[in-house]
Amino acid sequence: MPVINRVSDFHDEATAWRRDLHEHPELLFEVHRTAGVVEEKLKEFGVDEITNGIGRTGVVGVIKGRQNTSCKVIGLRADMDALPIKEVLDLPYKSKTEGVMHACGHDGHTAMLLAAAKYLTETRNFDGTVVVIFQPAEEGGGGGDEMVKDGLMERWSIDEVYGLHNAPGVPFGAFAFRPGPILAAADRFDVTITALGGHAARPHECNDPMIVAAQLLTAFQSIVSRNTDPLESLVISTTMIQGSDAYNVIPEVVTMCGTVRTLSAEVRDLAERRLGEICAHTGAAFGAKVDLHYDRGYPVTVNHEDQTAFAAEVAADVVGPEKVDTTVAPIMGAEDFSYMLEARPGAFVFLGQGDGPICHHPEYDFNDDIIPIGASYWCRLVEKALPVA
Repeated sequence: MPVINRVSDFHDEATAWRRDLHEHPELLFEVHRTAGVVEEKLKEFGVDEITNGIGRTGVVGVIKGRQNTSCKVIGLRADMDALPIKEVLDLPYKSKTEGVMHACGHDGHTAMLLAAAKYLTETRNFDGTVVVIFQPAEEGGGGGDEMVKDGLMERWSIDEVYGLHNAPGVPFGAFAFRPGPILAAADRFDVTITALGGHAARPHECNDPMIVAAQLLTAFQSIVSRNTDPLESLVISTTMIQGSDAYNVIPEVVTMCGTVRTLSAEVRDLAERRLGEICAHTGAAFGAKVDLHYDRGYPVTVNHEDQTAFAAEVAADVVGPEKVDTTVAPIMGAEDFSYMLEARPGAFVFLGQGDGPICHHPEYDFNDDIIPIGASYWCRLVEKALPVA
């Protein structure tokens, strides 16, 4: 079963939705216009039940099949928020909000799920219930977590949940994913080093916290190289160091910030523990006060075995088995669909959009030609998971 002809029929219409959303990007939970557009379209399609304000500004739509002998409920999720990035391409549908753009394709994700909702509402060729989930604040706000905490799974009795993300660099129309960990946990750390500052020409009268920061910067990497099994994945990146604002001043306080990426709970615990130990003992060795604040962010995104195998079957139905790769390596980026996969079994897949700038790049643009492929994947998933007798 290739791309659904009826879905292709409204490709131009879905492209127009996507480009309208691209022109009006919104950040985090402030996706009021976007959520309003989604709600308006779902009403227009005849979706059976629409609820807004889930997870603060999320929208949930319920579509019932023409048979209801099955009690099974499938959840399909798209994210809606943009990024604080200045768009540099001079597109006809360029962002009208200065310093904000859809640099990760969430406008396309929303358009694909809307297209699927239109088809599913029109045909209802399934037995059971579909819940379409439009989520705010994926880009750092944890909107997925907020929706789960707001009772998303229990309120709509969702049994399984699925997510999809576009993938620049993956061949056009190809699906790439894997069972197990597919995206990393993303944590942050802040280190504050307090010591005796003074004049840069008289360092012997000071206790330079910059020296402590230099020791920490190097020692943190020993967690990766000497504390972690070489077959495990761990990334520790110190990305900011701030000290004095003058060339000739040794500061009294230096701050260091960075990120930790892991693919297992055990390595995550190890990294946090060792960061704390290194900070404490390095501070003691140099006579400085070193305080560590470790903030756990999105957990590991873990695809469930059975649902991943099912997603592969569906993708193969749409694009052919030769375009489905279920052996890709995990990515050390993070995704808050992880919270939904902690709450219910499911799978998160990548859909290739061909060559072009990566996500979060100011020259990124979503490839509208994958809209019928992504929407067909959603529709086939529902029809295959909830077959009519």
